[in-house]
This record gives sequence, structure tokens and C-alpha cells, in this order.
Amino acid sequence: MHLTPSGLSVPGTSRRTLLRGIGGAAALGAGVPLLSACGGSGGGAADSKTVTVGSNASDAVPKKAFAEIYAAFKKQSGLTVDVNTKDHNTFQEQINSYLQGTPDDVFHWFAGYRMQFFAAKGLATPIDDVWDKIGGNFPEAMKKLSQGEDGKSYFVPLYTYPWALFYRKSVFQEKGYEVPTTWDQLIALCKQMQKDKLVPIAFGDKDAWPAMGTFDQLNFRTNGYDFHVELMAGKVAWTDAKVRKTFDLWTELLPYHQEGAVGRTWQDAAQTLVSKKAGMYLLGSFVGQQFSNKADLDDLDFFAFPEIDPAYGQDTVEAPTDGFMMSKAPKNKSGAVKLMEFLGTPEAEQIYLKADPNVVAASTKADTSSYTPLQKKAYEMISGAKSLTQFMDRDSRPDFTSTVMQPALQKFIRDPKGVDSLLSSIERQKKTIFAS
Repeated sequence: MHLTPSGLSVPGTSRRTLLRGIGGAAALGAGVPLLSACGGSGGGAADSKTVTVGSNASDAVPKKAFAEIYAAFKKQSGLTVDVNTKDHNTFQEQINSYLQGTPDDVFHWFAGYRMQFFAAKGLATPIDDVWDKIGGNFPEAMKKLSQGEDGKSYFVPLYTYPWALFYRKSVFQEKGYEVPTTWDQLIALCKQMQKDKLVPIAFGDKDAWPAMGTFDQLNFRTNGYDFHVELMAGKVAWTDAKVRKTFDLWTELLPYHQEGAVGRTWQDAAQTLVSKKAGMYLLGSFVGQQFSNKADLDDLDFFAFPEIDPAYGQDTVEAPTDGFMMSKAPKNKSGAVKLMEFLGTPEAEQIYLKADPNVVAASTKADTSSYTPLQKKAYEMISGAKSLTQFMDRDSRPDFTSTVMQPALQKFIRDPKGVDSLLSSIERQKKTIFAS
């Protein structure tokens, strides 16, 4: 993940370096100071009036937003939050050794597999007592997203954003296009767009992460949420016939993608949607950042990736979610619990969203009256989902996704004919990495 100037967490080229120590030895950058807790060697708050937080919110926008949340918490509780902010990527690269040492009471992290990994290692404290108080503020899918493999809760979500197919309303109106809800309708629309001299689907995979989002949509629409998360967790073989079916469908869709994708950034691909040269673009809602003209941004809309198998419909939404966890042995546990409870309130979410309007609240209780139409629609899509995924490199081991999946998917985009040998190669490498 990297932070854009606006402060929105967006997947980026730094994915290759993420969490290199998640499976064992961390390849820490030379000369980079090791992450340590605010309390120095003591590792956390020494008194009951202070709660320490390890933060990856190094960009100005989220940093300010969190500072305002902590100020409101102090006013309400009398507790001071001592924030230990580290560079976003450094935090992620060193998180494994940080959590095994003397971490802060509470730390920023991501929902999904990455949360479950540290929960299973005993490096986080279950917070079922917190969820007893905040559970009513969140939809069922968010509750599920916050649980470890043991069924206990470990995570408080704060904000999220969806992946979907984005388009210009004026283009659809002018050409008479209808939003597709099934695979056959999507293919038919792509063919019509080609006839109309439009690039059906804008695509830029130079930074190697956007293709992972395309795979995710195709796989959980084809094989369902349960199969998808098991595949991401290394529990299903990449040579499984179900995975092959996903790639067969992608092969069918690939000719409608913008050519030369591996040499194009996501931002450049977005510009073809801005300039009405492309009909659609599959990406996260941060694509709106590329629409600098308000009239163009007001013309932007999106729809969920169409149904492939009626058994799964459109019930899964990819919605990367950021939030907080409690470390294994917080020095001020009662204070940490109070902070986690506050972070799970609509009040905390609204403070954050006021400072960073590029994302939407994870809570169903947050005030959405100030949302833009796009934010409202994003919120409705996420809160109405039966299941939420995070993104391939959050739902799986980052070392596997960066060293194996990113180059493999780029190879597939260049040459979709060699799928069987590609999947065999992925499976061989997966076995080695997941065994470490």
C-alpha cells in the first residue's frame, strides 16, 4: 500500500516490499530504525492515564484525522493517546518483529488474512468484550471481517472503499448502454463498445497490483467467497479446475481490455475514462482522484461486477478495510479497551471522514448526510454485501502475492495461452512459501 497525496490508502508499487517478515525472517531495510513502542524499552504506557498507539498513518491527511479522533477521545475519557507514527511502508515491513517485541497498546492494521495471521500467532489480544459494546454499529459482513480463524474478534474497522466497474453516465446515456448484471450482458456490452470505437475496459498494470483486483472479482463471482478465501489462504491448489475456469473467463474478457496494460499506470488508464475513450474501468473508488474537473467527477458512476454463477450472484464485494488491533500484552489494557470501544463508534468515524472524504465509514450508524452520491452508493454497496474480501495481497501472504502472483498475472496478460503451466508454477511456489 502507499498513500496518495490525498491520504487515501491505495494499493501501489510498494506492495513488493510489504511485510517481508510475515513468514519468518524479516528483510529489514539497512539503516532504517526499528519500530519500537512509544514507551521505549518498556514497550507501552507505564501509567493508567496514557494509551499508546503504533500508527502507519504517516501522510498528512490521515495523521491529522487520527489526531482529531484522539483529541475527542481524551475529552470523553480523560485518557491521553501517545501516538508512535512510522513511515507507512517501514511500519508494514517491520510489523512482525515489532509485535514480537514490546509493541504499543493498540496498533493500526488491516482486516482479513493479515489480521488473522497475527491473531493465530498469539500476537494480538481478542476483543470480544469490545465487540459486545460496538457490534450493533456494524453490518454482519464487517463483524465477520474482524474475526480470527478461532472465531474471536481481533479488529475494529474504521473506513473502507469498494472495487467496482466505473463508467461515465453521459457515455452510457449517449450510446444507450445499460448496466450489465450478468456475464453475458457484460460481454455483449464490451462488443458493442468496440463497435462504437471505445476501449471497453480501461486497464493499467504497470505497478502489478491492479490485475490482482480483476482476478479477485472473477474468482469470487465464479467460485464463491468461501472458495476464494481458501485459495488466498493457501488451502486450495491453484491447479484446481475451478481456478482454471476463472482464468478461462478472464481469457474471454481480456480482448476487451486496453492493450499494452503492463506498460501503463493505473492513473494513465483512468485518464482514458476521464476523456471518454474508455467505456468502463475496474478499480477501487480512489479512481475518482483522477477526475480533477467537478463536472467530470459528477458524471462518474459505478456498478458491481456482474453475476457469473447465480449460486453466488453479486453477494461478495471487495472492500479493503483499515482499522485497529490490540497488541498481545498491552501495558494499559483497560485504557486500550476504552480506546477500541471509542474507535468503533459512529462519532470516531465521522471525525475521520470529515478530514478524509475519500473513503466511507465501516459502520452502518455513521452519518452519511455529507456523503457525495458516489460515497453514498459505495457505502450502500459495502453495507449490503453478504461477504467482504480485502484484496489479494491482504487476503493472502504478501510475500506470495508480491513475488509469485504479481509477475504471474502480468505473464498471463501478455500471453493467456500458457495457463496450465502458469498455474502449475504458481502452485509449486505457493507450497514452498506457505510451508515456511
